[in-house]
Amino acid sequence: MKIAAVQMVSSPDVARNLAAADRLLAQAAAAGARLAALPEYFCLLGRRDTDKLAAAEDGGDAVHGPIQRFLSEAAQRHDLWLVGGTLPVRTAQADRVLNRCCVFAPDGSEAGHYDKMHLFAFDNGRESYDEGRALAAGHEPVAVQAGPLRLGLSICYDLRFPELYRALMRPPCDVLCVPSAFTYTTGQAHWELLLRARAVENQCYVLAPAQGGTHENGRRTWGHSMVVDPWGVVLDVCEEGEGLALADVQLDRIQQVRTQLPALAHRRL
Repeated sequence: MKIAAVQMVSSPDVARNLAAADRLLAQAAAAGARLAALPEYFCLLGRRDTDKLAAAEDGGDAVHGPIQRFLSEAAQRHDLWLVGGTLPVRTAQADRVLNRCCVFAPDGSEAGHYDKMHLFAFDNGRESYDEGRALAAGHEPVAVQAGPLRLGLSICYDLRFPELYRALMRPPCDVLCVPSAFTYTTGQAHWELLLRARAVENQCYVLAPAQGGTHENGRRTWGHSMVVDPWGVVLDVCEEGEGLALADVQLDRIQQVRTQLPALAHRRL
């Protein structure tokens, strides 16, 4: 099954971002992808953290709001399993939203969603970020069945917390998905290192769509969207700017790695 990591350079304009996402999803489908994943904040990379509040949608079983409708319709239009990057979802707190990753089936139904558990904070004296100013944290690991693939969900900063991925491996996933918007500074240092580590220690594919470029708000994201195989081999990468990283998931390759080096069976914790 071919999978695609979609790389974007999202703006503060939701409509423009949705149009760009649709164009890139069409390219992924034309290239043979059956599952595609958008990056974190694909729909809005605002000028201020609080811009998420104005764009937030209701969650629930039904599709609420233009961003979720777009994802549902795009999954149908392009006949894809679609990991919808992330979008802001309202909470009971007027000044906090959830950063939610929704998965849609090719018939447009929501197969499941995950709310980001770990909230990024960073300050090196030149750059400062604190997601807790506008986000509420999620609480539960989530995996969904996407056709033949068991898909474990995570978001960006979650990548630094291997215990989340261990929780997702009971039962084992075939693919771990990490929609992200890594900063240029942290991405340059740690992005590929962490992605390959998660692939190797969990002996599965990692699908990592990212924001990649200089945004209208002045922020620069690292990009380097990629697909990594269960042995830690980078199968494809899109370094910067809009584009795709594409690769085939081979279930027999997962089984081969887990058989020749049965590390998952050797776990004691």
